[in-house]
Amino acid sequence: MDLVIRNASLPDGRRGVDIAIDQGRIAAVAPGLPAKGAREIDAEGDLVTPPFVDAHFHMDATLSYGLPRVNQSGTLLEGIALWGELKPQLTQDALVARALQYCDWAVARGLLAIRSHVDVCDDRLLAVEALLDVKRRVAPYLDLQLVAFPQDGVLRSPSALANLKRAVAMGVDVVGGIPHFERTMADGAESVRILCEFAADQGLRVDMHCDESDDPLSRHIETLAFHTQRLGLQGRVAGSHLTSMHSMDNYYVSKLLPLIKEAGVAAIANPLINITLQGRHDSYPKRRGMTRVPEMLAQGIDVAFGHDCVMDPWYSLGSGDMLEVAHMGLHVAQMTGQDAMRDCFRAVTETPARILGLEGYGLHPGCHADLVLLDAGDAVEAIRLRAARRLVLRRGQVVAESPRAVARLALPGRPPQADFRLPMPAGLARKNA
Repeated sequence: MDLVIRNASLPDGRRGVDIAIDQGRIAAVAPGLPAKGAREIDAEGDLVTPPFVDAHFHMDATLSYGLPRVNQSGTLLEGIALWGELKPQLTQDALVARALQYCDWAVARGLLAIRSHVDVCDDRLLAVEALLDVKRRVAPYLDLQLVAFPQDGVLRSPSALANLKRAVAMGVDVVGGIPHFERTMADGAESVRILCEFAADQGLRVDMHCDESDDPLSRHIETLAFHTQRLGLQGRVAGSHLTSMHSMDNYYVSKLLPLIKEAGVAAIANPLINITLQGRHDSYPKRRGMTRVPEMLAQGIDVAFGHDCVMDPWYSLGSGDMLEVAHMGLHVAQMTGQDAMRDCFRAVTETPARILGLEGYGLHPGCHADLVLLDAGDAVEAIRLRAARRLVLRRGQVVAESPRAVARLALPGRPPQADFRLPMPAGLARKNA
């Protein structure tokens, strides 16, 4: 064996488990494996998980904060206007450099798969060319899936549909859309039909920015579910944001959620951005801004969390840490039950992996040995602490490493504590787990 990880805890609650890795794949997962590895790592009871997956991101805009100016209001509409100002100034080299820097951040945080929307409304398709180049460069250590995204509306922008088709021909993986940004509700519904039919014809997945609005009458998710079922696209379609659902009446939602489930449409919420950008017209009471995550989970709908933005025209914060995303999602959705908190961990790991259709993802023999060793004993503790990534493995090779969170304390009136572990007092959470 190339590597054996000993004494690991797993997200499903198993403890004291060994993981044997050979030729880039998981060979065995069981307690007390007799296999010897060329290298052996003692997890010391810490959590080993498949890597984090970001199901919704905008890598063409990332790390562009302050270009050409700062979003002073912090609003969605000023962010869109800023992006329109920045697009003519973009260069391929700068796009590639920023995206590669972000990918380095991602890997250091155990984020090894990202679905990024890329704007196709610039006739030069500079961002498409740049991110296709980035996708090739990072392939050895990160899976980058690209969505052809008509930011200005596929019908509202005169060349958007032709550009989207060009982007797909160049190698972009997924068909995107933004129906609520079209000029009318009717145009929005028509855009969903056109884009779903194109995706079905090309055999591609669909991921639409859908109903990113506080307007309860923005109901394009219903149209998306309809065309998904009509065209046989079940399991290949996601609606991102879906924030209008937080404003819909319960009667309509009681009809909508079964339609989404029946159509096999997944949902992608973006807690950091939704809680920041939505509800801006409210005084008090003030809407939270995120879609109905617990209700969709209860219906059996796949729900993932995305980071969406990091230091760009829409969001001046962020670091590529999917545990921060899960932490915010847990709080905004009030998902503090034990099972609900574990659902939040799944929303940044196995659920988005399923939505993206990642091959070989998981903790079973035969899966890729893409793993993260966290400085935490279980999934809930990992979210609570935004735990350090002790090791990040890609195909069985260590690609990032960081020390456990420890400190040396010398407090007045108390004996010195060497290597005091910061996460918890004396392993209390593990004993009571």
